[in-house]
Amino acid sequence: MAFKDAAEVRTYLGGVFETAFADPEIGPKLKSTGIVLKTVYTDPEAIVIIDTTTGEVFEGDGSSDSTAEMAMTADTGNAYWQGKVNLPLAMAKSKIKVQGNVASLLKLAPLGKKLYPRYIETLKADGRDDLLV
Repeated sequence: MAFKDAAEVRTYLGGVFETAFADPEIGPKLKSTGIVLKTVYTDPEAIVIIDTTTGEVFEGDGSSDSTAEMAMTADTGNAYWQGKVNLPLAMAKSKIKVQGNVASLLKLAPLGKKLYPRYIETLKADGRDDLLV
């Protein structure tokens, strides 16, 4: 099964960034990038804005300003946060498309690995075993 709608994409794939901002180690490093990341998901369609300057995560639209953009299916995003997607390989195969100042964000990818278990725990706690890969 997959995400039902944009709200679920925001809850889970946006929520992992809220967890990151709250983390005493990851949060300050994420904020120091100064990036406004627009994540564009398909199946279902959703746009989630991660503003590292303010620590906010919110639903956006096509006109939302950003300094970097990543586009992928919601299933790819879900698998990534479970540690099942190799980011450079997914980018090379165009499973994840990037634009703008993503370089500084990619430097934080190793920190994101600490969030994989928390993301999986969130899915399990919410009874969303259907999203586990």
